[in-house]
Amino acid sequence: MPVETTRYAKGAPEDFGALFHEEHGTPRLVLTLRPHKSLTPPGFVWFIGLTAGLMALPLIAVLGRSVLWGVLPFVLIAIAAIWWGLKRSWSDMELHEELVIWDGWMRLAHNAPRKPPQFWEANPYWVRVRRIPEGGKVPDYVTMKAEGREVEIGAFLAPSERRDLHALLEREIFPNR
Repeated sequence: MPVETTRYAKGAPEDFGALFHEEHGTPRLVLTLRPHKSLTPPGFVWFIGLTAGLMALPLIAVLGRSVLWGVLPFVLIAIAAIWWGLKRSWSDMELHEELVIWDGWMRLAHNAPRKPPQFWEANPYWVRVRRIPEGGKVPDYVTMKAEGREVEIGAFLAPSERRDLHALLEREIFPNR
């Protein structure tokens, strides 16, 4: 599951910084959710290299002819478009959500590329976690509701990962219930 779980039992490390709030103290749990990335950096290099090689094969037939200069720009533009598309896809995958849970407070930060971050805060006592098996934006849609505002969490995860996330949230937000 692309969910990083960090627990702080006895205190935060020295470099904790931004997540530490004097008002709330040390959080007991930090969840960071990220979408799965199937193309690794070495895979990107291999894909671009193989694509360029396969697109260059037909050019061998026109080597030394003037038609090469008519076809070559289109091949280069196609390779550049694939490169740009994959890089753009990678930057779009920088989407992540971070849920920080203190004993008496919680904060969800939704960070999307090229958009300002969105925040939601609530007292965990009043939070209701809900999983909608069907009929939501996605199958097994997970939401949290408190103080009249309902927010989604982990919509970019796979359905089985959202089910696991729902169970984890139920366990962690309500440890004494």
